[in-house]
Amino acid sequence: MAPAFALLPSPLLGPSVWEPAARSLRAGGWEAVVCAAPRRVVTTHDVLCALTSALPVTSDVVLVAHSNAGAYVPALVTRRSVRGVVLVDAVLPASRGTLHLAPAALLDLLRARADSAGMLPVWTRWWEEDDVAPLFPDAATRERVEREQQRLPLSYFEETIDVPPGWDDLDAAYLAFGDGYVDEVADARRRGWRVTTLPGRHLHMLVDPDRVAAKIVALAGHMRR
Repeated sequence: MAPAFALLPSPLLGPSVWEPAARSLRAGGWEAVVCAAPRRVVTTHDVLCALTSALPVTSDVVLVAHSNAGAYVPALVTRRSVRGVVLVDAVLPASRGTLHLAPAALLDLLRARADSAGMLPVWTRWWEEDDVAPLFPDAATRERVEREQQRLPLSYFEETIDVPPGWDDLDAAYLAFGDGYVDEVADARRRGWRVTTLPGRHLHMLVDPDRVAAKIVALAGHMRR
């Protein structure tokens, strides 16, 4: 039996970022489920518990993680029957050890944006409008995605996550949108992963969901057997 595709959006966003690609996968005959973070995130534990609960329990899965959701893949591999992994413009954890949820440069930026209560603005308010607007194909899509955003505490990004050894021994692939994750792409190649680049911006699955879905299926090809 072919595994289900479990699409994981960043905890900063919501299921809408993956729903168009999920529909495309289902139209192609694949089982696809979007597993989102809870509506109120305070700690990484909140996210991990929600993702674990959302994953199918009656079938094998291919984890398809976008952006910050990549940080949770190693732990999820130990909690469910995972056939393979496709990281999509995502954080790529080391093979073992400890993952800092935000690198030092990003933490500096976030500390400057946190309010007096230690809360961050929603993700699309982290950046300049000229950088945010091109991420979306139209105003309606942007409104839908922004409605699902939530404000996270700065302390969330100061956490670390334990990475169990051996999580990346399974079949794995990396799909990059443009050159935003060049270090991760290089790391994936060093590990012998299948790697492909689809020109676009960070939310390209909203712009061209059919092509993104096709790339995911192609990268996960032999994981289905």
